[in-house]
Parts: sequence; C-alpha cells; structure tokens
Amino acid sequence: MIAYLMRRIWQMIPTLLGVVLLVFFLFNWVGGDPAYVLAGKMASPEDIANIRHQLGIDRPLWEQLWIFIRQIVSGDFGDSWSTHEPVSQIFRTRLGPSMTLLIPLMILETAVAVLIALLVSAFRGSLLDRSLMVASTMVMSISLLVYIIVGQYVFASVLGWFPVKGWSQQLSQNLTTYAVLPVLLGLLVSVAPSLRLYRTFILDEVGQDYVRTARAKGVSEMRILWVHVLRNAGIPIVTNLLMGLPALLTGAFLLERFFAIPGIGREIILAVERSDFPIIKAATVYVAMATLVANLLGDMLYRVLDPRVNLD
Repeated sequence: MIAYLMRRIWQMIPTLLGVVLLVFFLFNWVGGDPAYVLAGKMASPEDIANIRHQLGIDRPLWEQLWIFIRQIVSGDFGDSWSTHEPVSQIFRTRLGPSMTLLIPLMILETAVAVLIALLVSAFRGSLLDRSLMVASTMVMSISLLVYIIVGQYVFASVLGWFPVKGWSQQLSQNLTTYAVLPVLLGLLVSVAPSLRLYRTFILDEVGQDYVRTARAKGVSEMRILWVHVLRNAGIPIVTNLLMGLPALLTGAFLLERFFAIPGIGREIILAVERSDFPIIKAATVYVAMATLVANLLGDMLYRVLDPRVNLD
C-alpha cells in the first residue's frame, strides 16, 4: 500500500506540471495583456509600460513561468488586481462559507439519493419506481435559478420561514438559519441526477449471480440490498462522490450570489467579470490539485470497499 501511494504521488507530479503549463500559456496567449485591463481605455503607453513592469509581464517568458511555479509552491499568488487583497487571504476567508454550504449539501444529497435508490430498486418496475424516475426527470429539466427565485419568494418572503439573504461569523447560526434554504434548494436540484445514477449502479448489482445465490440461501431482501448490493455498488458511488469534491473549492455560484453568501464561488464570478487573473489562476490550479488528490483518495477507498481490488 505504501509503495503504491508513493508511486501515485510521483505520477501526480508530471500531471500537475502539465496543468501548470497549460494554465500559464492559456492566460498569457488567450487571456490578453492584463496591463490594458488594469490601465483602462484612457491610459497612456507610459502607464501601460509601468503596469507591465510592476506585474513582471515584460520579462522573458521562461522567467514568468518560473515566477508562476514559485507562486504555486509558496501558495502566494500575489494580490487581487481589483481589490488589492492577497489571493491567499481571499481563499482562506471565502472557503469557509462555501464549505458550510456545500459539505452539508453533499452529505444530504448522497444519503438521500442512496436511500431512495435502494428503495426503488426493491420495487423496481413498480408504479413507485416509474413515478420517481419521471419526477426526477422533471426536476432536472428546471434550472436552479427558477428554484432559487420561487424558493426565496415562497419560503422567505411569503411564509417568512427563512431569511432571504445574510451571513454571520457563527457557524451554528449559519447552519441553522442562513444556510438552510440554500441547502434545501440545492438538494432539490442535485438529488435527482444522483438518484438516477445510483439507481443504475444498484440495479446492475441486483442482477448479478451473487444476489441470486443469496436469495436461494434464504437471505432477506433488505440484507441483500444493504449488505451485499450496496457494498458492491459503493465503488461507482464513491467515484461519483469524490469527483464532486473539487467543486468545494469553486463554491456554488448561483446560491452564493442570490443569497449573498460570502463564499469563494461568488468571488470567482466577480473575478471573471473583472478579469482578475490572479484569483482565476489560483482557483484553476487549486481545483486541478484537488482533482488529483480526489482520484488518489478514491483508489485508496476502493481497496477498503472491495478487498479484491489490487493496488500493486
């Protein structure tokens, strides 16, 4: 296991270097000259040259690449071009609200989707199964924006159950007051595709020979589903779950924007609108690193779920 872990970490290095090179050249060739973005339309050539010198983009390309690599290693991506706040501080202060919103949403989504998928697999082909699949398709067909607008109007403005907007410095108050409605609305949208996907995983396992053997031995249907089927279907479920982990670093754009949650998702949207390249580059690199770590974590969990998986 240790040898496999070290080998995988070693293999992640060239992958990460490839991502770094891709991000660097895309922002230098496609992103345009940031000096013109910062200087404005009425800037003189001297102002533009001064900004280029301050940003270091008048240096040779290899030197700019080395500076970018040093930023990644040190975690210091400089200051935001629009707010002049250190990028590291932006991520440190904005990730908390995003995590407060997205971690409960991810846990609830997985739990609800798995429970309903097990339920419909026990009654596969029945009216309940078909009705839930039709309802899931209808829910997926409606934009999250519609749910946000209707949810804010009904549950916040009309009924007054939840605040429309707001955030505090206390985690308990955020979880019990401000994050409840965004989490419920996000759950309503995200659980539908997960339910359809997990139902497919579980039904694939229900048709396997080991399930028929267990039934022939007199094992109860509930034990077959909860012990045998769920454990074997756990690998693709864990894969889907871990692939969503990097999204924690980008936040929930619409939810944070409409509920005034000071998360990283809203900050990235503002950075894109302002062409704030340091924030965008940092977010891109962090998501790439989180994706590599999630893949490694998934491979390690496969062995826990199924001892037959060989990692050597």
